[in-house]
Amino acid sequence: MNLRRNLKTVVVSLLAIVTLSACGTGPSSEPPARPKSVQVRNNYQSEQLNLNVKSAIAIDSKTGQLLYGKNINQVLPIASMTKLVTTYLTLQAIKEQKLSWDTEVKPTKQIVKVANNKQFSNVPLKMGHSYTIRQLYQATLIESANGAAMLLAQAVSGSQVVFVRQMRQQLKKWGINDAQIYTVCGLPNKSVGTDAYPGADKDAENEMSAKDMAIVGQHLLNDFPEIIETTRIAHLNFTDQGSQTLMTNFNWMLKGLSQYQQDLKVDGLKTGTTDAAGACFIGTAKDSDARLITVVVGARHANSLDPARFEQTGRLLRYVYRNYQPIVFNQNEVIMGTSKISVHNGANKQVDIGMKQRRVIWGPKNGQKLTVNLTKDTIEAPVTKNQTVGSYSFKSGSTKLISIQEPDGIKLPAKALQSTKQVNFLLRFWHRLFGG
Repeated sequence: MNLRRNLKTVVVSLLAIVTLSACGTGPSSEPPARPKSVQVRNNYQSEQLNLNVKSAIAIDSKTGQLLYGKNINQVLPIASMTKLVTTYLTLQAIKEQKLSWDTEVKPTKQIVKVANNKQFSNVPLKMGHSYTIRQLYQATLIESANGAAMLLAQAVSGSQVVFVRQMRQQLKKWGINDAQIYTVCGLPNKSVGTDAYPGADKDAENEMSAKDMAIVGQHLLNDFPEIIETTRIAHLNFTDQGSQTLMTNFNWMLKGLSQYQQDLKVDGLKTGTTDAAGACFIGTAKDSDARLITVVVGARHANSLDPARFEQTGRLLRYVYRNYQPIVFNQNEVIMGTSKISVHNGANKQVDIGMKQRRVIWGPKNGQKLTVNLTKDTIEAPVTKNQTVGSYSFKSGSTKLISIQEPDGIKLPAKALQSTKQVNFLLRFWHRLFGG
């Protein structure tokens, strides 16, 4: 009887193992999860730098590592920084071949009215004239032309209202759920006339947090890095049937403009100004090894010549460079202390691992040792070369380094640098019964 009972136990165990193995090998039918809105602490190192703005943030453009934050979750008017969402959707439409750079479009009567309002930044579009998507894109980013941004939206979606809905959907795809978007250009709802968003208050303005504006910048720079080729242009002529309008970039930190500082290397992205928003600026600067994104919202705006937003951006960039050191981790780099991972049921008990992608971590210059750890110490066989096998986490002393997507600790993927097969069924069964 004992022999029969033991044999029955072995058979049941075998069946259980086979069933579990079968369940684990099929493809998942779950749809990919939409990014969730991540709540990051509202202030980060803000006591180290007293910026004269309502909110501000500095991050690494690739990893989202948070380097400074003041009121970063506070939702505030963003004015023409809105146009970065408009240009993203335009670039996406071109990528999907719904438009081309040479596609020609004509403005509506309402767009012409906005484009010729001298109270707004613009190039003077005319009824019956045709303009290429390239012209409108350049005018939107360089001159912050409101009429040009509206005509881009018209070209992509057929109407301002439909485009605003697309903007809202795109932001939600990025996990941005608290944005308020009413116009495609950043003007108050009342300022776009018959293109105002229906059902919204006439004084309604586009609003986002500094953190979420930084996320928009991340997606633009990572999905369409070519945008820098336009945002770095200080001056350009807008040609309209023989007449020319000189466009001057509102980002005065560019080379050749009044707030240029050679050591800061700012080459984009977008300013924004309304009475409610004050002076705003999302900027980006190229370090030799990395690219930073900064956002300042609600800086002083005494008059049209006030450089406050650029002065505050300069202070923020200098704070980052003074307090952090960019540390490059190259693709496939083996990190001392985390060079291998154990493999359960593997022909090899361990495999070598390294960094999956080239990334930069900004190590604080605070005298604390930067340490790198693996988030798991064992994986299941089989393992294929280049397979993601876990993540690296980072600490400065006892303090975790964080990102705007990972407030509990920034993580970078580790990959297998070699492969190993799974041991045979009998050995796996033996390991299950007796360990190993």
